[in-house]
Amino acid sequence: HNKDPSGQVLELREAPADATVAAGLGLRPGARIIRLDRLGLADGRPVSLGSHHFPAARIPGLLAHLRAEATITAALAAAGIADYRRLVTRVTARMPQPQEAELLRMPRNRPVLVTENINVDATGAVVEFGIARYPTPRVQIVFEP
Repeated sequence: HNKDPSGQVLELREAPADATVAAGLGLRPGARIIRLDRLGLADGRPVSLGSHHFPAARIPGLLAHLRAEATITAALAAAGIADYRRLVTRVTARMPQPQEAELLRMPRNRPVLVTENINVDATGAVVEFGIARYPTPRVQIVFEP
């Protein structure tokens, strides 16, 4: 849409998986994961707040690759996952949490679109569970075959 895309890493760390993330990754709660929180911008204006979760034991070295590479795709490739695909996307809407509204620079009385995504490698193994929040009406989500 003729916008200059950019982003800002808010947090990148290894942590224990909570129940939601563990279920999304097919792990047990408390298993070690890598979490990347990122604010997506278009022309300097926030358009997404993404939380990306990866199974730490399944992708050794990914934390260092995420620190070194500009994109998740490049980091996964450097860690040995040359290709992956979206298995499922779920879309819901809800009111933003105070920190989300602040980061997305939006009023707290406007809903956010929320997507939950699961990405798998060529063998069907889960490599990422992502949760993204988008400010309405700044973003439109389109699914095409």
